[in-house]
Amino acid sequence: MTIRLYDTSARQIRDFTPLVPGCVSIYLCGATVQAAPHIGHIRSGLNFDIMRRWFEYRGYDVTFVRNVTDIDDKIIKKADEQGRPWWSIGYENEVAFNTAYDALGCLRPTYEPRATGHIPEMIEMMRGLIERGHAYAADGNVYFDVQSFPGYLQLSNQELDNLRQPSGEGETGKRDPRDFAMWKAAREGEPSWDTPWGRGRPGWHLECSAMAHKYLGEAFDIHGGGIDLIFPHHENEIAQAKAYGDDFARYWSHNAWVTMSGEKMAKSLGNSVLVSEMVARWRPIVLRYYLGTPHYRSMIEYSEEALREAESAFARIEGFVQRVVEKAGVVEPADEVPLAFAEAMDDDLGVPQALAIVHTTVRQGNSALTADDKEAAVARLAELRAMLGVLGLDPLDERWSGGGTDRGEDLHGVVDSLVRLVLEQRQAARARKDYATADAIRDQLQQSGLAIEDTPSGPRWSLS
Repeated sequence: MTIRLYDTSARQIRDFTPLVPGCVSIYLCGATVQAAPHIGHIRSGLNFDIMRRWFEYRGYDVTFVRNVTDIDDKIIKKADEQGRPWWSIGYENEVAFNTAYDALGCLRPTYEPRATGHIPEMIEMMRGLIERGHAYAADGNVYFDVQSFPGYLQLSNQELDNLRQPSGEGETGKRDPRDFAMWKAAREGEPSWDTPWGRGRPGWHLECSAMAHKYLGEAFDIHGGGIDLIFPHHENEIAQAKAYGDDFARYWSHNAWVTMSGEKMAKSLGNSVLVSEMVARWRPIVLRYYLGTPHYRSMIEYSEEALREAESAFARIEGFVQRVVEKAGVVEPADEVPLAFAEAMDDDLGVPQALAIVHTTVRQGNSALTADDKEAAVARLAELRAMLGVLGLDPLDERWSGGGTDRGEDLHGVVDSLVRLVLEQRQAARARKDYATADAIRDQLQQSGLAIEDTPSGPRWSLS
């Protein structure tokens, strides 16, 4: 058994060999909490949740760090616009992100550090870089000298001579326009912290280098994030960390975007779809299926039609699960997933190929039910639950099946009671041979978007 992952830095799929046998350390660039999350934001969390689950299934002890950027230019700008404290904006949206992660079934990270909680670590890293000649202070700012680090731009495969480094307001005193800010000098009315080089606040890139060092040490296994972070963020993280003396990440993993009309989903473009809006219209488990089942390195073009297709596909899975449970009771997951599913997941987390095994298992299980082969149906459900558990999509898992306070689940129970009442009236009409009334009730339910299936154990309804 060897897990293989696409490594952005190597530009190829590589065998995964952990630094520490039996352990995996992952650092994921998390939310910049300037606004509530849209489905493009949350895709990254979902993809790396599946990665983490697969490593855990394969027996690894996973340390998963996902940071929170709770101070940056956009947060400060929104605070000014809304007349609120900057920390209020950040905390409100941090809660919104965690609510979204929870709603879509993401496991909580091992550690979730905030940038503003790690100013001492950032100061220590800047001090070390200045002493080693890789950074310098100017006008209260601290800059990284990109020409001092020969490996700069290897991740993004750019040429230094052609580089255009993004710069923010107030970044004065640079020796080279390509140098980037690790620390920004204080400006009137903005949050700031004391340093040996004057009051100021963190630059975006410094926080992750410092927090990865604190929580995962000088070297760790996997650094993840969206493809839009390759440059400048991840490139600058590497420069800071390695110039400081760390080996840093051994594998770089990047997920693709959710797009709309071919463009990256983004608040600034006005084409974002908030998670809070989506879970009010779609069951969270369906949204997880939609966002989590394409390959993590492939783009997802958002459309209502694609969501409806995902809903129908997942309904077929749920329908089989429900039928077996009605016939045989709850079936525990198998100890192991099918070999073909495991091979797909080992090969760069090939979820689409693994999902094909899921649907094949459902078809085999349905055939067993048709043939009244209870033993085979139960065996297929055990396999199915093992596979769905890895993907975070097991409808019998407590997260989805009960104990929660999700409004969609509450409404499902209300609808179920009402539909069953109507179905009892239909059954009574059939019992008295009033088939016209029974058919009229069925037709009315179908027009309302419900599919009715007559089974040996009684009628069953589902969304059509």
